[in-house]
Amino acid sequence: MSSGRSATVERATRETTVRVEVTIDGSGKVRAETGIPFFDHMLDALGRHGLFDFDIRCQGDLAVEAHHTIEDVAISLGRAFDRALGERRGIVRMAHAYAPLDEALALVVVDCGGRGYPVLDTGLSGAVVGGVDADMFRHFFESFAIEARMNIHARALAGANVHHRVEALFKALARALDGATRLDPRLGDAVPSTKGAL
Repeated sequence: MSSGRSATVERATRETTVRVEVTIDGSGKVRAETGIPFFDHMLDALGRHGLFDFDIRCQGDLAVEAHHTIEDVAISLGRAFDRALGERRGIVRMAHAYAPLDEALALVVVDCGGRGYPVLDTGLSGAVVGGVDADMFRHFFESFAIEARMNIHARALAGANVHHRVEALFKALARALDGATRLDPRLGDAVPSTKGAL
């Protein structure tokens, strides 16, 4: 169900049970309970720095590994953003943000244009963070972009510490999403596209 710029998505499979509530015009209030503390920390950063309200709960097959939990939360969160944005009337649509964290620096560019297309250069392959294969956070961005129907370019430009690289990416995503999903009063109810639809 969705109303205004909020949406709730529920997803149940043999691997996970997920419930996600998103309010785009929020204040950064986040509740994230996935069973993966570092992932909860990243979801908190995403909501707080984007000023989105999230209530995210997942029970997953963590005895197998974290893959299904992270992937299914990304799918559900992406679908919630897509539903909350509706026809995407009046939104800024495109935005970018840099985010530093000590020695790490990330850049994320977002286009809420209705086509899910991730382009990612994170440098996370082969690393582990918070007890999780760090490449799963690249996969989070990938799954989120596809399901949210957004073009997302994300790049870790610098950073020796894996925790810092991942957190900078999530903070940059938060700020870019905040900018792209804002309502532009100059647009009114218009769709920000030469096609007239997204």
